[in-house]
Amino acid sequence: MWDTQLCWYGYPYQVMTPGLYHYYVTELAFYWSLMFSQFTDIKRKDFLIMFIHHLATVSLISFSYVNNMTRVGSLVMCVHDASDFLLEAGKMANYAKYQRLCDFLFIVFSAAFFITRLVIYPVWVLNSTLFESWAIVGPYPSWWLFNFLLLVLQVLHVIWFYLIARIAVKAMLRGKVSNDVRSDIESSSDEELDAPAGAPRASSHPPRGENGTRSHCGMQNHSSW
Repeated sequence: MWDTQLCWYGYPYQVMTPGLYHYYVTELAFYWSLMFSQFTDIKRKDFLIMFIHHLATVSLISFSYVNNMTRVGSLVMCVHDASDFLLEAGKMANYAKYQRLCDFLFIVFSAAFFITRLVIYPVWVLNSTLFESWAIVGPYPSWWLFNFLLLVLQVLHVIWFYLIARIAVKAMLRGKVSNDVRSDIESSSDEELDAPAGAPRASSHPPRGENGTRSHCGMQNHSSW
């Protein structure tokens, strides 16, 4: 992974292994399902961002497969998948009301998200697609579209990390976290929306744990690419 120049040597005549093929097909099917399920799921406030993300992801996976850019494409998917399972684990801990575990997983997820999406992805992957491919393969028509979609993902990463950081800061201010934190990212239930300010909640979680962690757990549903 660290020698990203290997992604371009011999391109486009690179053999695709069966394992890589199945990885691609699985990821593509997964993101198609996410795109369609957005229209039947609870409509969240990040609907447009997630739709753009899923559309860019499906386009990138399909585009890299058709153009045999599967080596660098697999790197992009691996880098993004590295933090997603932590998010899902945090959701499960939150639903099971294991609040301390949920808080811990949120911290680990935030660190993993920062390292993979804001460090490894731009420094290694984008550097390879923008500069190494140009130097080794030379200019080619699909270079522009491929890198444009990858840069769209990077913009989304910055937006998501801003939301993560804001939730983390508010969660640390005990007593300051309220419904507005969750509503920034995901639609609250009708019961929560109708409850007057200061009214007791039905949930047994303390304000810091419930809103601070769950708000993020509901924020970024499967942003692998």
